Amino acid sequence: MARLWAVIKREYLERVRTKWFLISTLFAPFLLGLLTIVPIWLMSKTAAQSDIAHIAILDASGTGVGRRVRLALGGGSLAGDTSRTQLVVLDTTQLAAAESAFTHVVMKKETRGYLVLGPHVLDDTVARYAGRNGASLADVGRIQSAVRQGILQARLERAGLDAERVVSLTAAKQVELNAEQIGDKGREGGGIVKFLFSFSIAFLLYMSIVLYGQNVLRGVLEEKQTRVAEVVVSSVSTDTLLAGKVLGVGAVGITQQILWVITSIAVIHAREPIMRAMHVPSPSFSLPSISAGVLALLFVFFVLGFMLYAAIFASVGAMVNSDTEAQQAQQPFMMLLVATAILIQPVLVNPSSSLARAASIVPFSSPVIMPLRLSVSSVPWWEVGLAIGIGAVTIALFIWIASRIYRTGLLMYGKRPTLREVARWVRRSA
Repeated sequence: MARLWAVIKREYLERVRTKWFLISTLFAPFLLGLLTIVPIWLMSKTAAQSDIAHIAILDASGTGVGRRVRLALGGGSLAGDTSRTQLVVLDTTQLAAAESAFTHVVMKKETRGYLVLGPHVLDDTVARYAGRNGASLADVGRIQSAVRQGILQARLERAGLDAERVVSLTAAKQVELNAEQIGDKGREGGGIVKFLFSFSIAFLLYMSIVLYGQNVLRGVLEEKQTRVAEVVVSSVSTDTLLAGKVLGVGAVGITQQILWVITSIAVIHAREPIMRAMHVPSPSFSLPSISAGVLALLFVFFVLGFMLYAAIFASVGAMVNSDTEAQQAQQPFMMLLVATAILIQPVLVNPSSSLARAASIVPFSSPVIMPLRLSVSSVPWWEVGLAIGIGAVTIALFIWIASRIYRTGLLMYGKRPTLREVARWVRRSA
């Protein structure tokens, strides 16, 4: 036991004391802060600086809809000033020449663009816009809203209705539907926020298993290449060395995830004060409530997934002699993880489907899929217990196989063994 603890301590401290551990631990919450603050800030700056009203309207409809579009661009909640919008009323025969002329005006940067309202715009519902901001989704969307509002008013007047009255009623604040989920213990919070939170949990588990499983592989391979393993196995058994390496690297992963969760929660709570200090409107956001039991299960499934793939990657590291061989040998197992990642979205859409239930029990995908289902819906406890039981048995089997491969392959150099030779190692060590 003392030797196992010594190996765990060595693996843990060797990684935690590096600068890269500190950088990666701090970078994740910093990146989260940037992703939650910068886009909203940029959108507010773009909305304030974008003058969508500085365009020309070429109205060949003969209905006066251009005047209404001009008013919509300069009024309401849309940015811009009506005086900066040039309205040109013309005949259909003059439209082509006017477009050519205003194309040159836009090229000279005298206006941002021009909007073409054809003779059948009220019936065809087709308008055209060309300008320097033609690729800006925000600007085009605002111009489109103004065109729709102007056409709607013209149609209402043509039908003999009071356009201003109808528009005032239809422009009233729309009803927002706040969806909540009800589980076995009552109301469990909003749907969209919980959806995003569940996806984040699944993605974090997936990335952690991949990254720290790779760390185990690289650690084993590095010890083989530097011949450190020859010295270590003289005083520690290969089984103890494998267990210590897996547990040590796993402890590093748990430490980093705890730090990520704490700092991420701090960033989320500090987001609104920061946005207020920057005078930027901030949409409300709150973390969904998750019970202590679900949090404990998230930890259990992370440990199960990590130990399973760590044992697999340790076996791969013991079989190969170079980074190139390692990349080739690990591809079949990486495909299992990729397949799990592909299942995340369909499971989120329908967490109670047969596909979701099967994927949450299969040991290679359950470490990611079962926590995903637990965080987004109610899962029968027998399914959770079955997934943990099958996962534990599978881990015990793979660790037993990995220790046999590790015992023989760790001190072998030269040609990479074939699958038949690896099977022979397992049978001889059994």
